Amino acid sequence: MRWMAAAAAFVVVLLLQAPGAAAAAGLDPVGPDYGDAIVVGSIGDASNLIPMLASDATSHEIAGYIYPGLVKYDKDLNLVGELAKGWEISEDGLTITFHLRKGVRWEDGEEFTSADVLYGFETITDPKTPTAYAGDFLEVKKAEAPDRYTFRVTYKEPFAPALSSWSNVVVLPSHLLKGKEITKSPLARHPVGIGPFRLKEWKSQERIVLEANPGYYDGRPYLDRYVMRIIPDPATMFLELKSGGLDWMGLSPIQYSRQTDTRFFKENFKKYKYLSFSYTYLGYNLRSPLFKDKRVRQAISYAIDKEEIIRGVLLGYGVAATGPYKPDAWYYNPHVRRYPYDPERARELLEEAGWVDRDGDGWLDKDGRRFSFTIITNQGNSLRANTAQIIQYRLKQVGIEVKIRPIEWTAFINDFIDKRRFEAVILGWTLGQDPDLFDIWHSSKTGEKQLNFIGYSNPEVDRLLVEGRHTFAREKRKRIYGRIQEILAEEQPYTFLYVPMALPVIHRRFRGIEPAPAGISYNLIRWWVPKAEQRYIMP
Repeated sequence: MRWMAAAAAFVVVLLLQAPGAAAAAGLDPVGPDYGDAIVVGSIGDASNLIPMLASDATSHEIAGYIYPGLVKYDKDLNLVGELAKGWEISEDGLTITFHLRKGVRWEDGEEFTSADVLYGFETITDPKTPTAYAGDFLEVKKAEAPDRYTFRVTYKEPFAPALSSWSNVVVLPSHLLKGKEITKSPLARHPVGIGPFRLKEWKSQERIVLEANPGYYDGRPYLDRYVMRIIPDPATMFLELKSGGLDWMGLSPIQYSRQTDTRFFKENFKKYKYLSFSYTYLGYNLRSPLFKDKRVRQAISYAIDKEEIIRGVLLGYGVAATGPYKPDAWYYNPHVRRYPYDPERARELLEEAGWVDRDGDGWLDKDGRRFSFTIITNQGNSLRANTAQIIQYRLKQVGIEVKIRPIEWTAFINDFIDKRRFEAVILGWTLGQDPDLFDIWHSSKTGEKQLNFIGYSNPEVDRLLVEGRHTFAREKRKRIYGRIQEILAEEQPYTFLYVPMALPVIHRRFRGIEPAPAGISYNLIRWWVPKAEQRYIMP
């Protein structure tokens, strides 16, 4: 007994002296270590690293590590200070005074001041700036920088998303940009930032490499580098994960449920699962004569079996969408019109709209034209591709011909979405923490490079969107956005398809990952790898 106790004590000492062995035994070494890199897979490249000019998710993800905002969301989705150490809101709710952190410096050594925030505000509200994010800031009556470390904004009227709107896209280095044309700035590809990471390398369609910023105000990240590899094909990306070329990727349902249920993955990776802050939809170009009649859009929604898509494409890892919010949001309205799979009802609505099979060829026609359209979606997203195929099959059953065209991501955004060159599209939106939907659904946002690219316009929705922005009382806001959901459900400018589960997988050597309501990446700068397990040594 004494010998066994002594041997056990000796083993514990060895484990404590060998961090790698300790990790293998389920014990972490003492304290976080610096070093290593995390290699992430992405199907799409970035397009522009000036946040207010970027319209794609990859650009915003990368830019978010380089240009932080005045405030940010913590793990429990509460707004806390970032570049602003604090703020006061006036009693009438019209004025926010931000107190900025002192001693924060841009990569080139210049100090961050209120002039940088004021420049960003003036730029994003300039009509000549091609941005989709000006809406929140156009509500500001006056912006001023009374001293180097104070920034104050006064709104025209109480504005509910006011504080959260300062979480991103605005702060830029005025000493490098002031007086210059922002759309021609080299900062689009060579940013000079102030965040936890800075750009090391960007090789288009191949990789983006960020390195830890040693001057970050909150302490440099533990990881030396964040590497995003651009791999448009998910199957190839998964092979890279298996071979050690990636540390982190979002899995497809089949990869999550079957292809990673092996000893190798269980020993080397950890999987996570939670309802994502996003939804996937079939959107219609409302400028097209095919989709102007809401009965046609309703018919298509009845003809699509959402539960079939959730079972067959998501393998059950998702829920049906009924509108632009996920079901666990406080502002979600469960009492809207729904569209269960009902092909007979679809045919009735199509006939009411004048679409019938007049020549007996199996396809609906009207005024000599067959009901035929093309769905575009981004290349490399197998979930959207498979969803499109199921939609194609189901619409064929009611006499509608559907063609599918996958397009490489950059061209998809720049040449088709931004220029409105599509009939229908399968895409998704990532949701914010505030219910405000102004930029996506207001009729003033239908221009080129704006987010209402389907061309939706409804006077009541416009009015409610504005009212919702100027209402603070939670229950009243809930009623406002509940009514918006009712209108969208009735008009079906999108067929809202599903809210997927987020299914990330991350190598087990990374410590500090703490899933929370905000997801898992909110505290990436505090992820770390024990020295004995580090793979990449940075020069």
